[in-house]
Formats: sequence, C-alpha cells, structure tokens
Amino acid sequence: MKNQWYKKACFYQIYPRSFCDSNGDGIGDIKGIISKIDYIASLGIDAIWFSPLYCSPNADYGYDISDYRNINPEYGTMQDFDKMVKLLHQHNIKVVMDLVVNHTSDKHQWFTESRKSKDNPYRNYYIWRDGKGKDGKQPPNNWTSFFLGSAWQYDEMTKQWYLHLFDKNQPDLNYFNPRVLEEVKDILTFWLKKGVDGFRCDVITLLSKREGLPDGKKRIALTGKEHYIDGPKILELLGQLQEDVLSKYDAFTVGESVMIDIPTALKYTSGDNPPLDTIFAFEHMNADNYFGVKQLVRKFSLKRLKNTVGKWQDGLYEKAWNTLYWENHDQARIVGRYCSATEYREMGAQMMGTILLTLSGTPFVYQGQEIGQTSIGMTNLDDYRDVETYRSYNTMKKVFGKKGAMKRLAYCSRDNARTPVQWNSGENAGFTTGTPWIKVNPNYNQINVAQQETQKTSTLNYYRKLIQLRKEHDVFVFGTYKDLLPKSNKVWIYRRNYNDDEIVVFNNFTTKPVKVAPLKNADEYTLLTSNYPNSATQPTKRKLHPHESAVYIKVKKD
Repeated sequence: MKNQWYKKACFYQIYPRSFCDSNGDGIGDIKGIISKIDYIASLGIDAIWFSPLYCSPNADYGYDISDYRNINPEYGTMQDFDKMVKLLHQHNIKVVMDLVVNHTSDKHQWFTESRKSKDNPYRNYYIWRDGKGKDGKQPPNNWTSFFLGSAWQYDEMTKQWYLHLFDKNQPDLNYFNPRVLEEVKDILTFWLKKGVDGFRCDVITLLSKREGLPDGKKRIALTGKEHYIDGPKILELLGQLQEDVLSKYDAFTVGESVMIDIPTALKYTSGDNPPLDTIFAFEHMNADNYFGVKQLVRKFSLKRLKNTVGKWQDGLYEKAWNTLYWENHDQARIVGRYCSATEYREMGAQMMGTILLTLSGTPFVYQGQEIGQTSIGMTNLDDYRDVETYRSYNTMKKVFGKKGAMKRLAYCSRDNARTPVQWNSGENAGFTTGTPWIKVNPNYNQINVAQQETQKTSTLNYYRKLIQLRKEHDVFVFGTYKDLLPKSNKVWIYRRNYNDDEIVVFNNFTTKPVKVAPLKNADEYTLLTSNYPNSATQPTKRKLHPHESAVYIKVKKD
C-alpha cells in the first residue's frame, strides 16, 4: 500500500461554533481556535478538518452556504483565517476545509437570482420542476428529504418546485448544468491557492441525480434514494474535479458517503487515480438503530458493530483506505451509546479511543472526544438548535407521541455533539464569557480539559499516549485485522499483523468483569498500554475489568 501522509495521520475535527469563543458573543470563532493551537498540537494531531467557516445564514449552521469565498463574520475575518492557517502549518498541522456543494443556502446569490424568473441566467443552477396535479401544487415526484418530509418546496414566485434533499433552505445544485461544476472548480482553486491542504466533501455521493427524476420505491425513509445516491454520472463529476483541480495541488480528499457498501466505496477510492482518497462510511454507526435511521433507536449490539467493522477492515485492505471515527458533528457522543456514560464512564471513553487508534485507516477525533464528553440529552425542545432535530421531531411525534419523540431526540440528536467544548470548571466551561449559543453540558465540572491535564491517567492523556503509539508502530496503521471472538457480545478481541510486528487488543464492552481465555503463547506478548493500572502484563487467562482495554505486543526474538 502507498504510504501517503494521510494514512499515518491523526485528524481532529473542529466544529467552530462550539470550540472556543474569544470575544464573549457566545459563538466560537477563529481567534478562539488560534488560542488553542498549542493544545491541539499537544495531542499529536497532524491535520484538522474544519466544519464550514464560510458565510451562512445558519439554517443548518454552516452547511447552508451563502458565500463560498468569504468567512462567516461570526467567526472572524479572512485575515484571521490566513493567520490561523499559517500558525497551523508552523506546527506541521494540515488544514482540511469542508466542501459543501450538493446544495447552497437559499440566500446564496445564485439562488436568489434563480428564483426570480424561469429565464434568469442562474435558473438552471438549481433543479426546478413543474408540479403534478391540475394546479401544479403536488410535488414533481415522491422523493423524501434526509430531514424527513418531501424533498420539494413550492415557490410562489414562479409557480414551480425546487429540489432540496435536506432542508428547504438548502436547495440542491443542478449538475446537469456543466456550468455548476465549473463554479465548484473555481471554489476549490480559490482555497487551494490560499494554502488549504484538502477537503472533506459533504454528502458528495449525492451530486448526480437520475435523468427525468423518476418516482422512487416507497420506503420508511429516503424514498427515491436509488435515483440520487451514487447517481449515474457521479464518478465522472468527481473525476473531473480530481483531474482539473485537486491533482494539481496534491490535495487530500475524504468524501462523506450515504448508505455506501464496500464495492461502491472501492469505485470511489481504489486504483491509481481514484476520484477520492478515502471515504466516510456510516454502517458502523448503526449498531444502535434500525435501517441506518438514528431516530429508530434500538439496543446497542457489539456483534453488529464488530461484524460491520470487520467487513470494512477486510474489504478495503490493500485495495483502498478506511477512515475511522466514532463521533462528529452529526453523531451523538459515543460515550452513552456504545459504552456506559455513568458507571466506568472514563474507562469506556478510553476503551473507545483504543479501538479508534488501533484499527487500519485514518482516525478522526472529534472535539471533546479526547476528554470523553457525553451527550447532553436535552429534555426541552426549545433548547435544541438543530434543524434536523426539529424536522424529525415533527415526524416522530406522529409515530411515537411527544414523549417518545423527545426520548429519542435526547439520545440521537446532532446537538448532543454540538454543545461547547468543556475547557475548565469555570463559567460556561471556559467556552465563553457571554451567553453560549447552545447550552453547555452541566457535567463540565466533572469532565473538562483543565482537570484532565493534571491527571496522569485521564482520558485526555490516554488519547495522547495512543496517538503517539500509533506514530511509533506501523502495525497500528497498516496491519491485517482478525477478530478472535466474532460471536461474543461482551468482548472484542482482535489481532493486527504487519511485517514482523503483531498486536492483540482486548476490549470489555460490559460494566462487569468478564473471563477471557489465555492467548496462545501468551508469554510471547507484553503489555503495551492499557486503561487500567493493574492490567495483566501478559494475555493470560483472567478476568477483564469493566470496560478494560489492553493492547499487547508480541516481543521480537533476537
């Protein structure tokens, strides 16, 4: 396998609005990020993926972009951005921007022009269609939005409908029009010339829709997906971006995919000049829900998680490259989902960190994950800020009732990951001196950076140790993967081999001690790291502590 820089890198995702506020307006900003660069570097981070910093009216907090070439004034100025990039590069940290080009904001100049008249020069930048029925007041087809409900919005001005696979304030761009792709090339070039090192490509597999926009097969969610996920010309579109722009700058790309399988992922990421360097898959985040719909909550299953991870570890090995993540701005915190948020909370957070950093692929750590932040689980609907949360609540309450809908939101809402980073035990967790744009998790007195900096065995320092070990041992990065107990729903034990190196990783997903059999030739292994101070020095027959995670390395013979 080629050893491109991103394969050995550890990424950190910053959601700017909730990272650090420098001016007391309750909103995180670029100067706040600059103030924490030394902290980020101390983690051992090699690159940062920034959620959108561009101008936005915040219908979807940055993922509805109104100007691709300017910084949101809430976050600062272009001069602030340039300074931040320079400082990060001085710390050998690369900068990856969020590329959101499936849709724009409805406040973008292209769309405000587009909706003025049917013959406006920008009309064909978006997907407009006549409605059905005698009065044209029925949507053009039966496609549904990712935020639930119809994917179409009627516009009185021109008596037509426009497509929005997300919120109505996020109209989809029309890639049947070649001019749109040229605009995207110009946007990429603009940021690459400013020194950006690559892009995380938001819902990039949705750009190509099927000609004629036919009705889709009716489903519980995402009716019509067969006509807009991995569409007919998507590889051609991405190939043009790669050939005409990205390849000229050796820019890194990671694509956010939707409902992707391994054969499709290989189409995007394998070969000598793939359209994308790597891709985010979602399947491993479905171990606690039905059909990949996070609002359809069910009990977490370790076997489901292991089967999925194993499938992707094997399916892409030596063919393409995996990404690794537990959390991001779209996922509730992993502590409380896949491990306990109450009893043995810190051990669980460290266990999940161990797995993230000992699998094959590029790991992405989301802000606050390194200290084990938990979901806030808000119980008052007015406390939420997320458009997806409100839209899904309106749908869920019809099925589960208000109480059932609120219970599900408390578990799965994206706002669980968007509460401010908990820097210290001071007012507002040290995030801001003003009123935060979203509530701070009240457990910041128990979970914060300042407290964990002083604790040798803290989750923060454990993450630092794991990231350093990953840099020192190529087997962490490039090793083969084998699940040693695939049928267990209590423990996850796997082996990694690379050249002459071997590690075995033990993880107890229960809050009870669990007996494990000795590893064959246990005396040939020694403990490399563990989240317990009294873990066995060799993988002999014993009981794993609650949420214990231990990495053993095979000792090389002289």
